Amino acid sequence: MSTRTLGRSGIEVSALGMGCWAIAGPWSEGTTPLGWGAVDDTESIRAVRRALELGVTLFDTADTYGAGHGERLLGQALGRQRDEAVIATKWGHTFDERARQATGRDATPAYLRRAVRESLRRLGTDRIDLYQLHLADLPVPRAQALIGELEELVSDGLIRAYGWSTDRADRAAVFGQEAPHAAAVQHALSVLRDAPDLLAVCDKYDLASINRGPLGMGLLTGKYTPASTLPRDDVRGLSSGWLEWFRSGRPAPEWLRRVEAARAALTADGRTLAQGALGWIWARSGRTIPIPGCRTVAQVEENAAALALGPLQPDHFVEVERQLAALRTAALREVDRPYWPSPMLPTAWP
Repeated sequence: MSTRTLGRSGIEVSALGMGCWAIAGPWSEGTTPLGWGAVDDTESIRAVRRALELGVTLFDTADTYGAGHGERLLGQALGRQRDEAVIATKWGHTFDERARQATGRDATPAYLRRAVRESLRRLGTDRIDLYQLHLADLPVPRAQALIGELEELVSDGLIRAYGWSTDRADRAAVFGQEAPHAAAVQHALSVLRDAPDLLAVCDKYDLASINRGPLGMGLLTGKYTPASTLPRDDVRGLSSGWLEWFRSGRPAPEWLRRVEAARAALTADGRTLAQGALGWIWARSGRTIPIPGCRTVAQVEENAAALALGPLQPDHFVEVERQLAALRTAALREVDRPYWPSPMLPTAWP
């Protein structure tokens, strides 16, 4: 179970990807940090190359991560091995590279054409394998207006396939139904936060389910306790309406309780907690491709080792579901399930 197909594109990728938000370094919206704090670029490059060595071929970033630095870093890390990797990036948010500042949003076809060329330049490549709309709550008519331009980019050879990063099933269905070269929807999915509506869309339209937040932004690594605090330059140190796992720089206690409820079943066959959480995602659907963020070689190695373990065993999966049933039912209520990002926070950054 080391590989999966990227939806109807036919592109083969590793069943595990590497999320590259955390390695992109700091950038902000005004004084509000949007990165994961200071990073060591040398270690980040080693982490990307180690992931590739261990069979991870899908690398997911966005042009806005680090205000362009994330794409530059990924391109540098892949270097001559670029053809061994599948690069997924995103567009839709605007930014000032020099100031490392987020500046707004742009969903026009003209900006799309400009953004893809700038991403190609930063990545140091001649094509993007999966190009994803990064505006989760964009109105459907405005997204439909982009499909023609995306199809031209495919015809021009600048992108191979495209998708939408959204937690809105109605949005994902538009691309699935109307966009010929749509291949994936990127959405939140973890053992703590199921997404049956998005998975149903993926099944219906033969799309890959690329899963952000598969480890709950770190909660499912097991390293956080109620006393843990995150630094102020880390996006998790904020009090934000779309950042559900942490509150005021601390792990949200209700989510820590859910981690503890599932821990025994996730680790029953000797996996680490993180490996069990990834195994749950693979057992949940044959279309899922989790993209946990990594900043170090050690994190890459732990996550990549889950590939050999594969999906969670059926009895362990059932036990996790039993333990979390009541909690998850409550979590799926609309009032307790803010979209990511929340429509009330149009410049929030998933």
